[in-house]
Order: sequence, then structure tokens, then C-alpha cells
Amino acid sequence: MNENGTCPIWGTPASEMERAPSLSLLDSPRAGGEYWVKKNARVCLGRIDDPKVKALLPSWLVERRRTGEVRPNITVQVIKDAIHRPPLSVHTRADRLLQGVSSELSDIASDFANHQDESDMGLQRRLAHSEALRVNEINYLVSYLEHRGWLERTNLGQRGTARYRLSVAGHARLAELAGTAIDSSKAFVAMWFHSSMNSAWKQAIKPSIEDAGYEAIRIDQKEHLNEIDDEVIAELRRARFVVADFTQGEEGPRGSVYYEAGFAHGRNIPVIFSCREDAVEKLHFDTRQYPHIVWKAKKLNEFRDRLNARIGAAIGDGPRAG
Repeated sequence: MNENGTCPIWGTPASEMERAPSLSLLDSPRAGGEYWVKKNARVCLGRIDDPKVKALLPSWLVERRRTGEVRPNITVQVIKDAIHRPPLSVHTRADRLLQGVSSELSDIASDFANHQDESDMGLQRRLAHSEALRVNEINYLVSYLEHRGWLERTNLGQRGTARYRLSVAGHARLAELAGTAIDSSKAFVAMWFHSSMNSAWKQAIKPSIEDAGYEAIRIDQKEHLNEIDDEVIAELRRARFVVADFTQGEEGPRGSVYYEAGFAHGRNIPVIFSCREDAVEKLHFDTRQYPHIVWKAKKLNEFRDRLNARIGAAIGDGPRAG
């Protein structure tokens, strides 16, 4: 390991964990943690001068890690997709900062120092999580969180660096962001209902969910008396997470899959994305930015293992596990 590496996004100090001829693994606080970067992507990153554009990449990395991809891979296509993302709203940036701060704390009552030195690694991670460029933006977002009652100052009236901890309301906000159905044993599956997908459902998707301790719900296989749209929304609200497979045929994309994944995201229900290898190029731009498990029809056991591992990393074992 080379501890004297450089983050190709920001030019800040980073540890180079592994290096191959065309690929490197870096640990960069300013990028929020570890990530892979390809050699040609490094060249592409070196051509980006606008700090606001650069800030979109750490934000993308943070999002990927939250969905279970521990070490996201930056490619040229990823850069092209990420830099065309709209900036996060102030409210979402504050939520991201709250989540980032929470991950730093050793227990629920611990506090943290709101350092003003931009070389501080904790501050650099907060910059990455909140899509911020400078410490004054962090200060604004901290004030925003304090005003909402999600942070409370612990050294009020004392000199020195301000210290904060999560309030009771702050912990409640984190639970809300983690999803409203945290005790659910159900996993909603959004996918193309076609005979060509039967093997993927039976041999990979359904068993991987069940192996993780959850019940796989596919709306076409559930008896219902209501209108199907009402039933879909009801099941999505009850789900702990969603597996959305974006495989499509010649007739085009499955609009229902995009709708169901978007509905889940809007309610902070985790979504795990997948797509058959031959359909990846047809993915819409607005979902291509997320980490898809790309699978092959002739390697369904591999798809099953990867999906099960992603569920374990992003969601954890369900109540039916073991």
C-alpha cells in the first residue's frame, strides 16, 4: 500500500491500496472512502476543472456505497453520467451530511467536532457526503440540521471548535431515511413478466432473496381483488427493499419497472438494480448511474450469489434467515 497517493478527482492526499496496469484502488477521504479508478478515467478526471462538476463524483460514490457497492468503479462512462446529474437539493445534502456524521460516531450519544481545517479527514468525508465544496457550506448545513432539531450542540457557550451530537429527532430522521418498512420481511420484485425471464426468477432472483431471509413478492404471482396499480403501491409500501431488474425485449423498456423503482426511491426504500447483459446499453440515463448487477442467462448461479451478497451488504439478513 502506498500512503502517499493522490485522489485523481481532487488532487488531495489518498492511500493507493492496490495498483494494476489499468486499474487502481484508492482510499480518499475527500471522495468519501475507497473506489476503483481505471487508467483512462484518470485522464478524463484530469480534464475536469470546474469544482462544482467534481463535487458530483464523490456524491455519486457515496450513493453507490449506500446501495451496497463497497468499492465503486469509476470508468469514463461513469464520469460522463455522473457529471450530467443535477446537483442535490439543500435538503438532500443536509440529509446526506446527517447520514455521514452518523457513520463516524462510535455510539448513539457520541459527539463530533465541526472542524474548520479542510485538511481534516473527518471534514473531507463530510464534504464528500454533502456534495459540498468548502467548509462554509458544511457550516451552513450543520446550522440547517441544528435548526431542524436533528443536531444539538454539546459545548454551548464554550470557546473552541463547536461540537454536536445527533438529537432524538435526528435519530428518528435517520430511521426515516433508512426506510419506513424497517421491520418488513418482504422484498418487492419489479421485473419484466416474460417467459424468457422465468429461469432468472426461479433460479436466481427468488432463491437469493429467500436465502437472505426475506419473502420475494412478485405482483403477477400474488392473488388480489384490488386494481393492480393499487396492489403494487400497497406492496411497495410494505416492502423492506426492492429488486428492480431492467431487462427488456424488442418492444422496449418496461415502464412499470422504472415507475416502481422511482416510487421506492421516493419513499427511501432501498432499491437493488440488475439487468441482463444484452440489455445494459438500453438502460435509461436516469438509472444508469446506479450500480446494476449485470448478469448472464447462462450463469444464473453467479447472478444468484451476487444478488444475495448485495442484499446482505445493503440490507442485512431478514427475519427468515438461518
